[in-house]
Amino acid sequence: MTSWEPMLHVRNAASLEGRNPAALSRRGFLQAAALATGASPFLNALRIHAAEIRRKGKACILVWLAGAPSQIDTWDPKTGTPNAGSARPISTKVPGIQVAHYWPKMAQTIDQVAILRTVRGKEAAHERGTYHLHTGRRLGTPEKHPNFGSVVADKLGDPDFDLPNFVSIGQTVSSGFLGVRVAPFIVDRAGELPRNVKQLVSRAQFARRLRYLQEQEAEFAAAGAEGLVAEHQTIYQRAVRLMQSPRLKAFQLADEPQHIQKAYGSSPFQKGLLVARRLVEAGVPFVEVRRGGWDMHNSIEQRMPPAAADVDQGLSQLLRDLKQRGMLQNTLVVCMGEFGRTPKINSRTPAPGRDHWARNFCILLAGGGVKGGRVVGKTSRDGTEIVDREIQVEDFFQTWARLMGIDPDEELYTPSGRPLKIVDGGTPIQEIL
Repeated sequence: MTSWEPMLHVRNAASLEGRNPAALSRRGFLQAAALATGASPFLNALRIHAAEIRRKGKACILVWLAGAPSQIDTWDPKTGTPNAGSARPISTKVPGIQVAHYWPKMAQTIDQVAILRTVRGKEAAHERGTYHLHTGRRLGTPEKHPNFGSVVADKLGDPDFDLPNFVSIGQTVSSGFLGVRVAPFIVDRAGELPRNVKQLVSRAQFARRLRYLQEQEAEFAAAGAEGLVAEHQTIYQRAVRLMQSPRLKAFQLADEPQHIQKAYGSSPFQKGLLVARRLVEAGVPFVEVRRGGWDMHNSIEQRMPPAAADVDQGLSQLLRDLKQRGMLQNTLVVCMGEFGRTPKINSRTPAPGRDHWARNFCILLAGGGVKGGRVVGKTSRDGTEIVDREIQVEDFFQTWARLMGIDPDEELYTPSGRPLKIVDGGTPIQEIL
């Protein structure tokens, strides 16, 4: 079955749960009824705005720093306290805003960036925090909530597009109850044609195998598995369309000018950011790029310089590149991890570090309508307490949805027909909108 690698890979990207057709019909009926009877001007405005965003090619690039970066060693540096460690504040392009000295290139693009310094999480374990910051929900409920990238793919993506509407360079959270139609397409090696879309046999052999598979699936459906077969057929159709798409070149870097490639850098993560720009340029509305290595319980002073340098060069170049191409206005860039790290450095020998900390951490946003060159929130001198403007994770998701032109109060339906709002609670962060 190795010749079915493209389909098997997409199948494994998320659970095969699909949406209940009855629930979809119900939602469509309710929306039509609301419009017919005069829905609120706010909701109608959001729907018009979402349609305009689709026309303009609104997109989001999520830069995911897996393992949870230290806020003090990134965007909320401290000085004159033992908690500061080796991080030194440096000035940026915007007077009054400082970042840690590991980020000299980002310091020169900070006029495009909004820093949220007082995000308060509720989860300080990696799996739970990753789920929380990808879905806006906490683990522990019966529903498997969708990755926000899948929500964007559902609301802003083109169902007939020949590229996936959600691409993740590195593993990520699944599409949950939204199903395989908007599941993340996983890319393991940035800059190369994904292994799972390479056609390993001739076109004639491929067509013959598809025909045999369809015959087997028909028997399976007749035995009572119509829903599962329908999901499989969706996967196969999208996989075949992707394999034959001329836009596949967006995954590769062969035709990208060398000076652009050099500006981004040559690490897998830096190549991933360049691929993300190419995918957005090709019409993909949501791309996630993962960079691990931030779980620095020990050796933080040795591990921060190379990790930060990798992200500093790639992320700053991404913002410059998007701006130069006229894409930054419609492309939201978000940079974050699953929580923060303790302000106090631990006593692990021989090389100490920082432990898990969800009480306050940072998120960066740029482009996509964000007001740049500003900081929201303030922490205490030693970084242990929020002293001004606490931001809940739900506030961030409210803001994220609105920046993407998505109504956060719209209800999605689980396979059992249960309605769940896209964002449960929270208030938009008006300072950056």
